[in-house]
Amino acid sequence: MTNILLTGTAGFIGSNFVPYFLEKYPNYNLINLDLLTYAGDIKNLSECELNPRYKFIKGDICNRDLVEYIFQEYNIQGVIHFAAESHVDNSIKNPGVFIETNVKGTFTLIDVAQKYWMNRPFEYKDEHKEYGRFHHISTDEVYGTLGETGLFTEETPYAPNSPYSASKASSDMIVRSYHETYGLNTVITNCSNNYGPKQHDEKLIPTIIRKALAGESIPIYGDGKNIRDWLYVLDHCKGIDLVFHKGEVGNTYNIGGRNERTNLQVADTICRVLDEKVPKSKSYKRLITFVEDRAGHDRRYAIDATKIETTLGWRADEDFDTGIIKTIEWYLKKYND
Repeated sequence: MTNILLTGTAGFIGSNFVPYFLEKYPNYNLINLDLLTYAGDIKNLSECELNPRYKFIKGDICNRDLVEYIFQEYNIQGVIHFAAESHVDNSIKNPGVFIETNVKGTFTLIDVAQKYWMNRPFEYKDEHKEYGRFHHISTDEVYGTLGETGLFTEETPYAPNSPYSASKASSDMIVRSYHETYGLNTVITNCSNNYGPKQHDEKLIPTIIRKALAGESIPIYGDGKNIRDWLYVLDHCKGIDLVFHKGEVGNTYNIGGRNERTNLQVADTICRVLDEKVPKSKSYKRLITFVEDRAGHDRRYAIDATKIETTLGWRADEDFDTGIIKTIEWYLKKYND
């Protein structure tokens, strides 16, 4: 059995990843370290709690003593690092929390991993040579903003524009440095905007669905023309799986859905689907309301996923039209239960 430390998997992406990974790989034990801040909910992993190959530990990735204990107690042989503060609005209001978790937390994890797995720079301990991979999950927001054309590639210079994206860019650089300086087996994945089941209510798509069903105003920043590339969460999980197992050491892989939509298009699509599934006397679109724009709001993100597609054979199974229906159906079931 191989013991993998996962961080922050009571959150959105991780809680979709854990059941997928447990089912696919019966030779893995998964140890989940999560502080259960407001964005993490242990109920997200209720289907895993009785699985003998899954262990939940409540704790902070910044707590070095705890992280060292986990590596020793469970003989950790790989890390997939999801844990992060991730909401841009919250980073504008309280940036210090983002620096603490995303920068210090990532440093703590990777420093413990390097010391546990390696004798000295570029020399793995014999028992960890076959494993010892640190996979860091990041975001496309580290690249800044795009104009009307172009795509983010793995070679795009970093230009973060919010405290959140700056903290993630910093954590990416820490991971990169541990490969270059110590020879640690690292990989980084930068993903586009995820959507799907279990996403926190504060995010755009759950907010639109929740507000529409409640008959409340659906808030859209600015003119609604900010563009994001949308990636269905299970497609992202499959990409993480591929990179963790087959990605080239020291490399970065961009994972994107090739589904660019303006925020207004996203809202319109959700309202149209809800009009069909939960019809009211008037369309939900009447609830769309434009509000004051977010400070430093990046205009457009879009990822070029050519590298992971051509080298690892990854493809997104869902386009936005199919993925959003699955997402809405999940939320409708959640609200009706």
